[in-house]
Amino acid sequence: MRIVPFVLSTLVTGALVYALSVRIGPAPALGAFLSPQQGCWQNAEPLNESHSADLKLPGLKGKTTVHIDERLVPHVFSDNEQDVYYVQGYLHAKYRLWQMEFQTLFGAGRISEVLGKDERFLRVDREQRRMGMVYAAENTLKTMESDPVQKAYFDAYTAGVNAYISNLPASQLPLEYKLLGYKPEPWTNLKTAIFIKVMSKDLAGYERDLEFTNQKSVFSLADMQTLFPEINDSSVAIVPAGTPFAAAGIVPVKPAGADSAYFGNDTTLRVQEVDKPVRENGSNNWALAGSRTASGAPILCNDPHLTLSLPAIWFEMQLSTPTMNVYGATFPGAPSVIIGFNEHIAFGFTNAMRDVKDYYSVRFKDASKKEYWYNGKWEPTTIKVEAIRVKGGDTFYDSVAYTSFGPVMYDAGFTKGNSGTGAIAVRWAAHEGSNEAGIFFRLDRAKSYDEYLAAIKDLHTPGQNMLFAAKTGEIALWQQGKFPARWEGQGSYVMPGADSSYAWQGFIPQEENPHVVNPPEGFIQSANQRPVDASYPYFIPGNYITSRGRTIHKALSGMQRATPQQMMALQNNTYNSLAADAVPLMLRYVDASQLDAAGQKYLSELQQWNFHADAGSRAMTIYATVMDSLESVIWQDEFARVPEPKVLPDEETMIALLLRDSASRFIDDIRTPETETLGIQLTKAFTLAAADLQKEEASNGLIWYKHKNTTIYHLLRESVPALAHAGILVGGWRHTPNAITQKHGPSWRMIVELSTPTVAYGIYPGGQSGNPGSRFYDNFTNDWAAGKYYTLWLMRPDEARDRRVRWTMTFNPAS
Repeated sequence: MRIVPFVLSTLVTGALVYALSVRIGPAPALGAFLSPQQGCWQNAEPLNESHSADLKLPGLKGKTTVHIDERLVPHVFSDNEQDVYYVQGYLHAKYRLWQMEFQTLFGAGRISEVLGKDERFLRVDREQRRMGMVYAAENTLKTMESDPVQKAYFDAYTAGVNAYISNLPASQLPLEYKLLGYKPEPWTNLKTAIFIKVMSKDLAGYERDLEFTNQKSVFSLADMQTLFPEINDSSVAIVPAGTPFAAAGIVPVKPAGADSAYFGNDTTLRVQEVDKPVRENGSNNWALAGSRTASGAPILCNDPHLTLSLPAIWFEMQLSTPTMNVYGATFPGAPSVIIGFNEHIAFGFTNAMRDVKDYYSVRFKDASKKEYWYNGKWEPTTIKVEAIRVKGGDTFYDSVAYTSFGPVMYDAGFTKGNSGTGAIAVRWAAHEGSNEAGIFFRLDRAKSYDEYLAAIKDLHTPGQNMLFAAKTGEIALWQQGKFPARWEGQGSYVMPGADSSYAWQGFIPQEENPHVVNPPEGFIQSANQRPVDASYPYFIPGNYITSRGRTIHKALSGMQRATPQQMMALQNNTYNSLAADAVPLMLRYVDASQLDAAGQKYLSELQQWNFHADAGSRAMTIYATVMDSLESVIWQDEFARVPEPKVLPDEETMIALLLRDSASRFIDDIRTPETETLGIQLTKAFTLAAADLQKEEASNGLIWYKHKNTTIYHLLRESVPALAHAGILVGGWRHTPNAITQKHGPSWRMIVELSTPTVAYGIYPGGQSGNPGSRFYDNFTNDWAAGKYYTLWLMRPDEARDRRVRWTMTFNPAS
């Protein structure tokens, strides 16, 4: 009878072994995940963890020493120009491997491979592939590797990443690999190119062509220009007003018949977009000449605004070789310092907000998509069959047709509403071969304005406001990118693709891009506003933002003996210039007698407000809630007639319109027989907002930071809430220089005074380590929220015994 308990115990043991070795739903296989030897416990990093090492690795040419300071910032000193990138790749992988790989999987349309069977993931993968992300990266890779010296640097970086991966034991795999149950692939130069395209899409991927095409079926062209103006009433351009511009070097020709074929109404478009970047992906930067600073040395400041995440977007480093000594923020996944300074210059970037992506309506001959109508005949497409592997499911095959314009993003198989042979192709400047990653090899080594200018010319997409300052006293900004030369209105809507007449006719010559060099004002600033006034000879559509630039320009105009501490205060400034325009309008037109007691109290609080979106402000919560209601009251009636996708005018345009024309026809609610005035509508909006505020007040006291709930999510977003940093005590809003919203904000703050020696400060939300089990995972975040800065230490080799050095790594060639 002893056989029975033996069989039962064997069956139970087998069932447990099976249950612990397989994934059940989103949970990892618990056996491996909870294993004391190889599971999640191994990712818990002791407080006294040593980061010192003595390594001998294949592929190195000489000795490299890395001194790691108390904030886990590596200071890399290499005798060889290639070795410094090898070691940078190794360190990026050591501290951020999963982040690096996941971002490139996302860019390549491969997240279904690791996240599993889910229609959302599959749709994102399909969109990435239909946008031609890998196609663009492959074209860029050819350009990146065309220079043998540059190729050697990329190869070295890739070799360094792979040196770390090849020696990585299963027990030390980053936690996310264990959660998701997969292992890292070897790194390649193509993955670096894909990462560059991910950033290009994130920074230049927001456009409104599809929405505008739907909206012109309801609104006239004059209405569209009113609702979505090219130049805002209060905009302060980057290039000072009155600057003369040369005549356009290229004059594109508007096609005959465009007024009907293009600008006429189109009621056929029905497209459901998936992964649209946020409009706020912008930034601030400015530079002061020595004539405006207390030290007499130029000061350069930069704070790029991106969707915040953990692991952090940036990784702080110093790279030193016989030809360079540079410090700043680096991208895990790409070599070089991206925003930073060396012993001679400093450099920083903001997003140009220029439109570099257009859509074309094309017609296939039949459902095979093998031919499309172009220039009077059926032309062959190039069909690329995309095999999307799905973890836990069948491989999904998607046929993407490539036309003369580019890949077809939307067709009968990938959209909602469109059917038959109609399709939409995308023309994106980033599809062309370019060398964005390579510019930083030169920029990091630049010593003068001429070398800076020579370095930046290779940047094509995304367009950037590339700021410069030097110890020799120069300050400059070029809006650099490969921008299409468009006829007036070209690319604002989906264009006819039946022939080549609507194709891009060339690009604006680089020397005609907007730029400022040593202006008499003694400062340069950019904050994603339109770069030039109406006298610029080209049509430059974009998604420009006005309010931050106004505040920064006014502040800099009043500074005479500026200090780095004043620059810190300006980066953390929460003054809302749009609210300063909007609140007086509300106070003038809201009928307080129509409000209940709570509404009157909220109105009184606005009346006493200083327009700062401080963390503890109640008035900012009241204002934001009223603005939400006002947008609904003003636009809901007209835009109800527009099919999806659609986009409302931004807050700046709405307030400018109401200030300019208090009797605008858009104020009236067209759904009612009465004629609503501005007073009626503002009172209605305030009444609706007051009701919402009363409900909310009991839970959070209307405290601004609680209302907006700034949260830095893990890259896996809400699926792993335990790895997020939620409810951060921080003020700011999208219209303030400190542009922190719920999920978005300054991803790196940097201030560099180009004195002798250089004095620099910086901080970013997050931490140097990508390991949630490390004390360096998000240890900077609270200081960042509080507006604090760390001194950026451009270390010298003879400072190896400095008390700030905590660990040392040495890298030597394997024997």
